[in-house]
Amino acid sequence: MRTGKWFVSALLILTITFMGCTSQNGKTESITPAATDNFSRISVTDSLLGIQATLESIYTRANPSVVNIQVLLPSSLPNHSGGALGSGFVWDIQGNLVTNNHVVDGATRMTVTFYDGTTLEASLVGTDADSDLAVIKVNPKEIQLQPVTMADSSQLKVGQLAIAIGNPFGLQGTMTVGFVSGLGRLLPANENAVGPSYSIPDIIQTDAAINPGNSGGVLLDATAKVIGVTSSIATTSGTSAGVGFAIPAAIVEQVVPALIKTGHYDHPYFGIGVVSLNPDLATAMNLPSGQRGALVQTVTPDSPADKAGLQASQNQTTINGEQMSVGGDVIITYNNQVVKSTDDLISFLARSGSVGQTVTLTLLRDGKQIQVKVTLGIRPSS
Repeated sequence: MRTGKWFVSALLILTITFMGCTSQNGKTESITPAATDNFSRISVTDSLLGIQATLESIYTRANPSVVNIQVLLPSSLPNHSGGALGSGFVWDIQGNLVTNNHVVDGATRMTVTFYDGTTLEASLVGTDADSDLAVIKVNPKEIQLQPVTMADSSQLKVGQLAIAIGNPFGLQGTMTVGFVSGLGRLLPANENAVGPSYSIPDIIQTDAAINPGNSGGVLLDATAKVIGVTSSIATTSGTSAGVGFAIPAAIVEQVVPALIKTGHYDHPYFGIGVVSLNPDLATAMNLPSGQRGALVQTVTPDSPADKAGLQASQNQTTINGEQMSVGGDVIITYNNQVVKSTDDLISFLARSGSVGQTVTLTLLRDGKQIQVKVTLGIRPSS
């Protein structure tokens, strides 16, 4: 609630300041206190009505596409009492619905409730734990489906409006309002997995309230288009603390069509473990302290990186009391795109990489630049 109030207040202050100090011909005028009060009341009313009308329009357009998902889980699963709730949204008129993988993972039965109260059984189409996305399906003949419209999440900017619609605590069709408060975050994927662990790049951060039950719902822009799928929150209490995360529309549009077609998504894969090169690591490797890149610490045997000849870090050094591996290749460009950190490398791979594609890496090896071509493979499952 507080987020919405601050949003309104900021707009009102701007409106009153501008309108109360400048006339139509641009000259500064003196206004009596009484006139200022009357004029401000008119401006406040107009601003409130305009904001309210915009939000009402967004809700009216988007809410029919958002669903409540109820799942039945085996009692043997940890931390579950037999059932769970989440959100989802209509992808197409064929009956495909998108949600988070963690909402439906392990479910033995799924039912979907639409905005008008219609409840239908759903079946699983495909899942991808490494992007935390899943597709389920209902019979399209039983209801008139209203698919969402996807936005171009690559054009987002911090400060833009962000509206979440979902079912927090099972409360159907709840809308909360905030802003895009951060971009380019990394979110651990499938934290309960045994084996390799991966991260989801380009995550959207928002202060729109997201709570348990919002998972799989929509994060919208001011035109009611989907910019992301609400997925998780940073919290110490289990409820919203003003830091929520959404999987960007760009990743959704990559993964979902593959899930519908094949039931799975093949992520491109190097087979390396990397850390961001910081001044301490750079100095330990006799590189300029300002050098940036992704330091290769490990190379998986028989992986694409191994076949291309990338070299892992073989030496050990102590930095701030911690043992660190150094001496490996430092990746500084990916297909001519500058790599300043591991986040950059993960994002470039996810955005433009594909299985079977050959990419060019520029490396620093023993202080000298070399180029290596790597043919991307299929990432092993978590």
